[in-house]
Formats: sequence, C-alpha cells, structure tokens
Amino acid sequence: MNVLVTGGAGYIGSHAVKILIEQGYNVVVIDNLSTGYKDAIDSRAKFYNLDIRDLDKVIDVLKTNKIDSVIHFAAFSLVGESMEKPLKYYENNVYGTKVLLDAMNQANVKKIVFSSTAAVYGDKDISPITEELEETPSNAYGETKLAMEKMMKWADIAYGIKYIALRYFNVAGAYFTGEIGESHNPETHLIPIILQVPLGKRKSISVYGNDYDTPDGTCIRDYIHIEDLISAHILAMKKLEKDNSSNFYNLGSGMGFSVLEMIEAARVVTKHKIPVIISERRLGDPARLIASSLKAEKELGWVKKYTEVKDIIGSAWKFHQLHKDGFNNEN
Repeated sequence: MNVLVTGGAGYIGSHAVKILIEQGYNVVVIDNLSTGYKDAIDSRAKFYNLDIRDLDKVIDVLKTNKIDSVIHFAAFSLVGESMEKPLKYYENNVYGTKVLLDAMNQANVKKIVFSSTAAVYGDKDISPITEELEETPSNAYGETKLAMEKMMKWADIAYGIKYIALRYFNVAGAYFTGEIGESHNPETHLIPIILQVPLGKRKSISVYGNDYDTPDGTCIRDYIHIEDLISAHILAMKKLEKDNSSNFYNLGSGMGFSVLEMIEAARVVTKHKIPVIISERRLGDPARLIASSLKAEKELGWVKKYTEVKDIIGSAWKFHQLHKDGFNNEN
C-alpha cells in the first residue's frame, strides 16, 4: 500500500513515516522543511521537498507514486503565534488543505487521515472532553483545524473523499530507539522544556500558576506517547480501507497529569533536581484539559502501550541525550 505523509519531516510526521515503513507500507513524504527536518525522515521514504500549496506538483506526486491513502500532518501549530498571525495560519493550514484535497480529487485519491486537535472544542469546563461536545475554538489555530475538518466533510459529500479526523492534545515522548524525537526551535512543549534543565540549557523550569482548582494547584493536561498516537493513525487508515466511511475521534489518556507531576517524573527519570520557579498564571490556561478516547478504543480498536508518564518522559530523555541540539537542515 502506498501512503503519502504530508509534513513527514515534523515531530509527529517523522514518527508516522518510520512506523509505517516498519509495518511494510511504501511511504512518500511531502514537506517544505519550514518547521521540519530532513534528518528526521527515514531514509527509506521517498521525499519531496515541496509545499502542499503547489497544486500541480502535488497532483504529480499522487499520480506518479500511485498513492492509496494520505495522512495529513502539514500545518502550523503554535497557539500563541496563531493569535498574532491568524492569516498566516489560514493561508498555510486552511488553504494548504484546500489545495491538497483538490489534488487528491484530481488524482482520484479518496482517503485521508487528518491530524486535527482537541483545540477545536475550545476551553471547556468539562472533563473528560467527548466527541458530543460543541466545537467552539478559542484560538486561531483551533479555528483553522476545525475549518480543515469542515472542508473535508464537504469534499466527502461532493467528491467522495473519505476522511477520519483525530483530535488530541499533547503528544510526547520519542521513538523507542531514541533516533528521532521532538525537536522544535523555539521549543514550546512542556516535556522538552523540562528536560532542558538536566541537559544544562536552562537553570530552572517556570510553572505558571499553582493556585488552580486541582490537587496540587497546577494545570492538568493530557499526554499521549507518540508511538501510541501513530498507531491510532494507522488504525484509522485501515478503518477507512475497510468501511469507506468518514468519522472523527478524540485521542487521550483519559486521566491527565499536572505540571508538578510531570516535573517530578522527570526528576526520577533524569536523576536531576530540576528547580522550579512559580510564576503568574498565563491568560487563558484552563485548569484541566483531558480528552476521552472511548470512541476510538471501541471503533478503531486503539490500545495504548504507554500509560506511565515516567515511560513517556524516559523515551524523550533518551532522544534528547542522543540529540542534545535536536536536528538541523544544514546538510
């Protein structure tokens, strides 16, 4: 089976590429390397350094490689930046997806698994979040992802392009060998920021608020190991092949961990003290964000391998020890 992975040089996309290849799929990657890294792409994949907004070239890739299914990761994903530069996010995320769907239709590729986000629900004072809740995004990033989902719904009705959208919060960890993992510049995700302390890149970790209505006063978030996340994407692709029916699913741990719990787990894993500085709350940070994955577990057969937060952090620590400065695109 021939699979196109858009954004295959990014954190999540590169893991999808490697795991798909390990499972026997023929993988083609499209990435413009604006945020991804060529070094992160498995050398067994066929790589095209191009932008998904280049319609004619995307059509050519789809036809030349006789693509059966697309897994779509290519998107900007920084919430803060999306509020400062919303049109940049609409241009890349929404228009990029429009072009991709147009190319798929012209190349007669009718199946796509979409990397969406639980940010489409907005800041809900409900835990855990289920698929029945209304989508009311509270930032431009979530709004663009919801627009991408809606576009796929209408492309299904008009052109028969079947899709599964997977909505999740925080992806964490690294491939078990440590050869690929999370590498962003600048880094905005909690676990790699925590690990910068034992790596000697910062002296302490700031915790934004310790007076939330949670057991230890710090925000609780949902974390999924990257390998578990990719397994859900592959199961979704298989379900599309089998049922040819569009749908959407939440992916989550169902429990969540507080910021202080994550720091303490990192202390155990790294055997470093990791000093903490308590800072003011950040505007708009909800106390709890946890997604229910019962629908995905039931309908996709999704079973998580990584349920202990120390194991998730441990895999990230392995990667960061091997790649202290992450990846680069200089070669």
